Amino acid sequence: MTAMQRLPVTAVGAQSRELPGDLAMWCFILAELAVFALLLGSMAYVRGRWPEMFSAGVATLNPVAGLINTLALLTGSYWVALGVAAMRRGESAIVVWWFRAGAASGVLYLIVKSVEYQQMFSAGYTLRTDIFYFFYFFTTFFHLMHVVLGMVVLLVVAARFRRGAYATSDTRQMAAESAASYWHMVDLVWLMLFPLLYVLP
Repeated sequence: MTAMQRLPVTAVGAQSRELPGDLAMWCFILAELAVFALLLGSMAYVRGRWPEMFSAGVATLNPVAGLINTLALLTGSYWVALGVAAMRRGESAIVVWWFRAGAASGVLYLIVKSVEYQQMFSAGYTLRTDIFYFFYFFTTFFHLMHVVLGMVVLLVVAARFRRGAYATSDTRQMAAESAASYWHMVDLVWLMLFPLLYVLP
């Protein structure tokens, strides 16, 4: 990732501090969050219009699968955070393994989600079944694509750490924090999707 000027963040009564990672990555993250906010807002509106349809749809989902995926992404975020901590201690070799472990948690997410989709399709549910299933398949698949992108980002950064491609401590910190920030964003979005789709009646 290209090193850019880090964005200073200040608070009243606090010392100046820097936003972790690259400014361009944060612009990308904010754009992605805006898209997800639009999707979730639309889902909330439609849910208010047809509560019975949404309640019936929620009852057909597998909350265990949703919980497994939640734990997988939370575990991945923890491992990625350990990788960032290792980077700050100057332990680049350990960063590689923690970031790979974070990506591996994404693999578990993909496997569970694929099985869940297969079960839904086998039961006859598709995007065209009704509005609930349209939002379920669309939003979860859109999120799944972000999980895949997050895995790619983690693995690319891990590979560059392994090759020693980052010449300075600033570029190492920029790369690690940017990758971690994106992965945490993916995790955050799922933490909003999970209760809306699997928990709330």
